[in-house]
Amino acid sequence: MAGGGAAPQPKQDEHQPHPVKDQLPNVSFCITSPPPWPEAILLGFQHYLVMLGTTVLIPSSLVPQMGGGNEEKAKVIQTLLFVAGINTFFQTFFGTRLPAVIGGSYTFVPTTISIILAGRYSDIVNPQEKFERIMRGTQGALIVASTLQIVLGFSGLWRNVVRLLSPLSAVPLVALSGFGLYELGFPVLAKCVEIGLPEIIILVVFSQYIPHMMKGEKPVFDRFAVIFSVAIVWIYAHLLTVGGAYRNSAPKTQITCRTDRAGIIGGAPWIRIPYPFQWGAPTFDAGEAFAMMAASFVALVEVRKCNTNSTSVLSRGVGWQGVGILLSGIFGTGNGSSVSVENAGLLALTRVGSRRVVQISAGFMIFFSILGKFGAVFASIPAPIVAALYCLFFAYVGSAGLSFLQFCNLNSFRTKFILGFSIFMGFSIPQYFNEYTAFKGYGPVHTRARWFNDMINVPFASEPFVAGLLALFLDVTLRKKDNQTRKDRGMHWWDRFRSFKTDTRSEEFYSLPFNLNKFFPSV
Repeated sequence: MAGGGAAPQPKQDEHQPHPVKDQLPNVSFCITSPPPWPEAILLGFQHYLVMLGTTVLIPSSLVPQMGGGNEEKAKVIQTLLFVAGINTFFQTFFGTRLPAVIGGSYTFVPTTISIILAGRYSDIVNPQEKFERIMRGTQGALIVASTLQIVLGFSGLWRNVVRLLSPLSAVPLVALSGFGLYELGFPVLAKCVEIGLPEIIILVVFSQYIPHMMKGEKPVFDRFAVIFSVAIVWIYAHLLTVGGAYRNSAPKTQITCRTDRAGIIGGAPWIRIPYPFQWGAPTFDAGEAFAMMAASFVALVEVRKCNTNSTSVLSRGVGWQGVGILLSGIFGTGNGSSVSVENAGLLALTRVGSRRVVQISAGFMIFFSILGKFGAVFASIPAPIVAALYCLFFAYVGSAGLSFLQFCNLNSFRTKFILGFSIFMGFSIPQYFNEYTAFKGYGPVHTRARWFNDMINVPFASEPFVAGLLALFLDVTLRKKDNQTRKDRGMHWWDRFRSFKTDTRSEEFYSLPFNLNKFFPSV
């Protein structure tokens, strides 16, 4: 044959898959290695901007249904922001000690709406009185519901449940914690596409394309892409507003697109410190408490999106999340607390997982919640801009769930069945529950006991809850007690990190400050 000699054999490494890694490469700053103070302050402010979305959207939806106006809405936003700052401090100092922002949660919204629609409030004519009565009822339900997570977390009972998880069953749970929030992404962005679409395009360009084209020593554009993109599009949206672009538009379009229609700035006081029981003494109703407890259980399951495998650390975090729900009830936020999904996505975008950065963001939350007018300026960012950020951050969280697949055997039909079936049903079952509720006005489970209806309808309307519960059940019941099945599930890797003592990172990352581990040991 012409040319002589056989072609060189490919190297053995070329046919090997990517090596398994228990920590992501290219992370600039990890939990205990903070960036320089100026950079840390800017990154903390960026986390504050991102968490504002949920903090504003939830009260903007709930307060008008309660009977409150712009003043009540501004006060609830301030309170939710203030409590989020306190809870974030508690979680980063005494909970999981991970860089996790604790804010308002959409998981509790259906139950709060159910309380709003309760018959005992329907006869109240005065909107102000109705708002306060409903808020006090919600406070009572949250206070009772918080005991579930406090008891399960601090007693260590939840630790025993989490030990049943494997990388295989964690994939649907964590993945759908991000992907399951798709309704808050492009559908909200498209309500004002002229500002939502530029935001997502500029965000992707700044965070993904510019760093590849401009090779610099410091990653400026990708690390601060949120600040750059939001500032540009917010100014653009304000120019459209003052230029009269929406003068003859429909009322819904004006509320969504204009930068001066949120009603938050006018309703917010200059200085106000939220205080416990500001709406009055909480009222307690057994049915509402049980319904809120169901939402608390869903939030408890979803907390697995915290990226720690140490069961004792996760259980400790659950206990402090319960304390966060208790504070939400005491202060009257109208909503429970959970780990912020969007801020977890921001960690992936910036590649900065520093605990100090998140603690600085908690300082911004408390500061701007007290200085109401200044905080209201940032809180008036149009919802489509926030939704554009969600499109990227929720995708990052979903992909974090998929990363657990590297420890599983994807050539196993057992693995394929559990993954495919749980993820498909995780989307399909909540879609049925949500469509039914939207069409009928009540859920598929519809009895005279509203609390019982909520205990069934609320959990099964949550994508991560359904997918995670189904995956865990199938993974536990469809297993043989042999080494090959354990390896297919990824347990050979998981075992190293399930105990505080066997995880080499525990002392560095998760140990409590002020030498408190002596009094509260982890196992």
